[in-house]
Amino acid sequence: MSHQVSVLALPGALPLDLAIPMQIFGLDPRYSLTVCADEEAGPVPSGGVAITELAPLRSLTTAQTVIVPGTDDPAARVADRTLAGLRAAVERGARMVSICTGVFALAAAGIIAGRTVTTHWQEVERLQCLYPDITVDPRPLFIDDGDILTSAGVTAGIDLCLHLITADHGSAAANQRARAIVAAPRRTGDQLQYIPPTRPSERGHDLAELRAWMAGNPTTRHTLADLAARVPCSPRTLVRTFEAETGLTPARWMTRIRINLAREILEATDLPAERLGERTGLGSPAATRAAFRRACGVSPEHYRLTFATAFTEPPPQNS
Repeated sequence: MSHQVSVLALPGALPLDLAIPMQIFGLDPRYSLTVCADEEAGPVPSGGVAITELAPLRSLTTAQTVIVPGTDDPAARVADRTLAGLRAAVERGARMVSICTGVFALAAAGIIAGRTVTTHWQEVERLQCLYPDITVDPRPLFIDDGDILTSAGVTAGIDLCLHLITADHGSAAANQRARAIVAAPRRTGDQLQYIPPTRPSERGHDLAELRAWMAGNPTTRHTLADLAARVPCSPRTLVRTFEAETGLTPARWMTRIRINLAREILEATDLPAERLGERTGLGSPAATRAAFRRACGVSPEHYRLTFATAFTEPPPQNS
């Protein structure tokens, strides 16, 4: 028998998030897909898209997998009947899946308390603030926690749906489906979201001048003794004040600055990746590659292929 998948379309469902499981599972004979909605909860999709035929909410009662796509207002109140349907599906043993901000509905239903989940990086802070009983990891493309699976934004939902097929039927089946939709056959969940570079936050200014000097001299070897001498203070006081003002040790703060610089270089120049460490202070090519992969989830070369802009001016047009 085919695996029963029910996609829950909440009011304001994002059309692309909603379409991903429909495209991947709806045309796969190994699955039987239903798109359902709470008929009393109001209009469903947004963005100028309308679905004329939606199954009733009770279709959740027979689903083996329930998928909740994201919505245009993830913090909007979810109808009590809908939340009850999600809880009943969990109690019955259904596998629960969210795409992008669909995780907000799972959290509202109280079914992911104590779990580690992910969502679109722009919504991480709001999710964690609204639901402090869960742990929100902003880094992975998706997290497979057994019966609860959550993904980051949009295309990460494709990765998660293909991962479900791998879990159900093996890699060959997932690869077959990936080829059908012209998608990458496998991006693992531990690949990181491409979060824009952000400067480490500052909660104090006693060491602001020192940090500005450090950021302006990324290739300098910043020992604690040398940094403390510039303030001046003891190394212990330096570390304590630095952590109080940034939440990071001087070494970790400097690594963040260097990684941001490396990303800028990869995006905007054609400097060979082997020389990245020379310009950023990250060290040897091997050390630079390891540090970059830890921070960004991919190699510098892969990052450049994804984000590099043109390095030369366009050729002049013939007059």
